[in-house]
Amino acid sequence: MVVADLHVHTTRSDGTLAFEDVPRAARQAGVEAVALTDHDRLQPALDDVVSVHDGVILVHGIELRVDAGEQRLDLLGYGVEPTDALVETCERIQQNRIERGRAMIERVEERLGVSLPVEPHAGLGRPHIARAIADVSEYDFQGAFEHLIGDDGPCYVPREIPSFEQGRDVLIDACGLVGLAHPLRYDDPAAALARCETLDAVERAYPYGRSVDRASVDAAIERFDLVPTGGSDAHGKRLGLDGLDATEWDRVRANI
Repeated sequence: MVVADLHVHTTRSDGTLAFEDVPRAARQAGVEAVALTDHDRLQPALDDVVSVHDGVILVHGIELRVDAGEQRLDLLGYGVEPTDALVETCERIQQNRIERGRAMIERVEERLGVSLPVEPHAGLGRPHIARAIADVSEYDFQGAFEHLIGDDGPCYVPREIPSFEQGRDVLIDACGLVGLAHPLRYDDPAAALARCETLDAVERAYPYGRSVDRASVDAAIERFDLVPTGGSDAHGKRLGLDGLDATEWDRVRANI
């Protein structure tokens, strides 16, 4: 039974769930604890690392993309106490997101001959642009990625991100627990899991699908003495699709 969903996005980044609606969504899913892990942004509504809102435990978290050289990875920080370095890092990333978003919007508009109903703003991500494309063109959300703004798409623009070492260090200074997100989603899961040697945790519970073999994740947990985390990576309004049971959640909470 999932009692803790520790990977949830809100409208602070590219999710569709407003902060004030998180407790209700958690209760509907039967989830007792939620970590808000918006992309490269802190949660100003949370003034403590762990707090209770409308009967639901909320963990101040963050998801930070980093460049590991061979591939880009996502790090999850739990129990955030903002440092000057983390705030500065997030501000720099958000400015780049705005500039990158403007460039992608312009490319899509020129290619399709449309005006997208989205403006560059802090927290802007490709899902925002994909939804806007679906509103005014023949492409649906997934098609927007496949044909236009995916990594190999004609309208894709890369963004600047910190190195693995820079991102890891700034998160370690600011968070109680730092781990690798969704390790089996990367092009080279083995290389991604090897990076866990200098981390505290790894996301084991994740809605990959039934056929995914988590043996390599379990091996990394054993090898590096990692804390297993987990969540649904929710960008919509439904929580609890994956996550931690009570015993697993107690272990995470003890570390943040």
